[in-house]
Amino acid sequence: MTQPKSTRRQFLSDNFAAATSFAAGAAIGSLGQRLAMGESISRRRLIDVNDEVTGLPLLRLPEGFRYRTFGWTGDLMDDGFVTPGFHDGMGVVSADGTLLTLCRNHEVSDDGVCMPISGGVPYDVRAMGGCTSLVFDCEVGDWVASRTVMSGTSRNCAGGVTPWNTWLTAEETVLGAGDRDPYKGDAVRSFKKDHGWIFEVAMDGKSNPQPIKAMGRFVHEAVAVDRRTGIVYETEDRGTSGFYRFIPNRPGNLHAGGVLEMAEVVGAPDLRGGVANGAEFDVRWHRIDNPTLDDAPADQPCDDLGVFKQGKAKGGSTFSRLEGCWFGNGKVVFDATDGGAAAAGQIWEFDPETQRLKLLFESPSKPTLNMPDNLCVSPRGGIVLCEDNDYGANEYPQRMFGLSQDGNLALLAENNIRLHGEKNGIIGDFRTKEWAGATFSPDGKWLFVNAQTPGITFAITGPWESTLV
Repeated sequence: MTQPKSTRRQFLSDNFAAATSFAAGAAIGSLGQRLAMGESISRRRLIDVNDEVTGLPLLRLPEGFRYRTFGWTGDLMDDGFVTPGFHDGMGVVSADGTLLTLCRNHEVSDDGVCMPISGGVPYDVRAMGGCTSLVFDCEVGDWVASRTVMSGTSRNCAGGVTPWNTWLTAEETVLGAGDRDPYKGDAVRSFKKDHGWIFEVAMDGKSNPQPIKAMGRFVHEAVAVDRRTGIVYETEDRGTSGFYRFIPNRPGNLHAGGVLEMAEVVGAPDLRGGVANGAEFDVRWHRIDNPTLDDAPADQPCDDLGVFKQGKAKGGSTFSRLEGCWFGNGKVVFDATDGGAAAAGQIWEFDPETQRLKLLFESPSKPTLNMPDNLCVSPRGGIVLCEDNDYGANEYPQRMFGLSQDGNLALLAENNIRLHGEKNGIIGDFRTKEWAGATFSPDGKWLFVNAQTPGITFAITGPWESTLV
């Protein structure tokens, strides 16, 4: 297969492996040496740390870490529009000197007047989701700018960065024009177009507002591009979900079409229950004959399992709620948010070279790790996991964890957001709200991440050598 044309910033989608392969290898070695510290790291005390912008104690972090916030819901952006809410998936798309450009999803599922976009064309004027771009200056350690770059989509959950410096945003819904929404009392949606697609987003705000239909219509979550082959891996956020790959006809040009396939984990048709840590399986793939299939009657919502059922009929394997997905260290890492015997989450690693799937970690209990959602791989080789649920009757803060390649888990941060109107009039206790959009700067010094509600973006830095990421 012809490989995508390389660029000087191609490394960004492979979590910077192309530009930092030697450094990352050295860091991974030191990571192994630190594993003996895993128990003490996991028990390290987190402390309240004040935001350097607002002065508010929004996060609890290890000693020595600091952060700056930006892009709060309601903040005025540089294009004159107001920052939308429900911050979700995010990635570093490009670098220009010390300036990094990130793209951030907004998981707004309501129908209504679409997000305004300057110089661009919305996909659906009655869909309120979309994407904004943010610029961060690594040299001075501060945020610089933001603007709308995609509009008229719905429930933009996660996505992924491409090697050619664009962002793929994925819709976590299949509701379309005239569909009834079962989550809103079967109210008829006023969408003008069908949803359930992946879109490619350019950072100049002049994206092609047409869905890449060959990549499938289903309840999407995240995507990850293998920069060596151009193959795109996709996850599906359903209780019965598949793991997919899209083989493009022209790597680097996804709108030119391609083939969508669903994974069969050989000997394991259903992976929703408990699996032993370290277990490995062979993988084979089955073509989805109709990636836009909708079997539902005309007066019913789109069948959001139309793609899954095709793959399952051919032997595809079932996971439970596949969400975060990232290409790093030459592997595809993804999680099953409520997979495993404790329904608390599984972290999987797929090797495209060997076509083998490995379970890196299964949470034994929700207090240990509760339902990981977004994730990313750091330039040092560790994995950042973002929690997305409470622990039951008690309200505990949502956490971020570091997971080493050897399966050691360590607490990294806690949500401590409690507001009394100090910023944009926002009031509430948001400690149980999810983390989303974790992604590192190319040099690994800054971790960018979102608090989905009330909608805040953080840039966190500190002594990463003392963590597992």
